[in-house]
Order: sequence, then structure tokens, then C-alpha cells
Amino acid sequence: MDIISRFFTPILLFILTLAFGFWLSKVGKPYNGALFNVHKLVALAVVVLAGIQVSKTTDLAVSPLLVILIVAGLCVVALFASGALMSIGKVDYALTLTIHRVGLAVLVIASGTAAYLLSTNSAQLFK
Repeated sequence: MDIISRFFTPILLFILTLAFGFWLSKVGKPYNGALFNVHKLVALAVVVLAGIQVSKTTDLAVSPLLVILIVAGLCVVALFASGALMSIGKVDYALTLTIHRVGLAVLVIASGTAAYLLSTNSAQLFK
């Protein structure tokens, strides 16, 4: 079983999270409550499902994969925190939006790198 089929649901939900995020940015402030909550809940589902799949897929001994996953985890925390701060509206919106965008970019790079590392070691990992 290849890496894409193992992570199909988290990948699909991640794309859905991005779509809802872009939709939220187009709607503007004040955010639509229902749309904002769907965005947050789908993002949370992505994190949970991806975490479950990673834990099933590999032994996380000290390795480059572990470092990449820690970076991805920190990005997720930054995304949740910056998203919450943007919704509150009592802090500098431009700064939190920049943190949100940078966190997303780094998360995409880290996730792609993790997927590459998982797929190149798939012969050893999926036996």
C-alpha cells in the first residue's frame, strides 16, 4: 500500500481546510461563524487523522522524519493560535495573518518532505 492511499483522507481534508480558509479570507471580517467553525473543525480532523496514520506507519525513533514531524507540529500550533488570534480581532491583524501564512507555507513544505521520507522508506515501513 503506497503513501497516498494511507494518507488519502488527511490529504483530502487538508485540501478542504485550505479551501475553507481561502473562502474565509475572501468573505472577510467579521468572519462567518459557521464557515469559521467548519474550517477549524476540519483542520482539527486533519491533525488527528494524520497523527494516527503517522503513528501506525512508522516507528518514530530519532531520525530526520521525527525532526520534520516536530516542525510540522509546531506549524500546526502556530496555525491554530494565529487563527484564533485573528478571529478575536484584538491583536495586530497583519502580524497574525503573516504568521498564519508563513506557518501554512512551512507546514506544506514539512508535510511534503515527510511524505517523501515515508514513501522512500515505504519498503521497510509497510511490511
